[in-house]
Amino acid sequence: MSSSTADTQSPTAASINVDDETLFVDLSDGRTISVPLAWYPRLASGTQEERAAWRLIGGGRGIHWPDLDEDVSVDDLLAGRPSGESQTSLKRWLDERKSNK
Repeated sequence: MSSSTADTQSPTAASINVDDETLFVDLSDGRTISVPLAWYPRLASGTQEERAAWRLIGGGRGIHWPDLDEDVSVDDLLAGRPSGESQTSLKRWLDERKSNK
């Protein structure tokens, strides 16, 4: 009897697009995930230019926005987990952002 093993490798991010309401992530396995931008308040607070300045990290296992100090993991997207940032941390970041403008 022969058996096969399922590929347990999680897909990685291949391409990203962000509009004013949604984060779209094209995955290496051909799927596209879309989640509300409200899940990631730093992205929602950013400008279109800041949201467009992303880079893949960890071989595509995550996405980093350096101008917004935001990281999103593909595994969290696949599991439907929004940002775990506390309201206190977000408020501190927003206050600092306002004072730097």
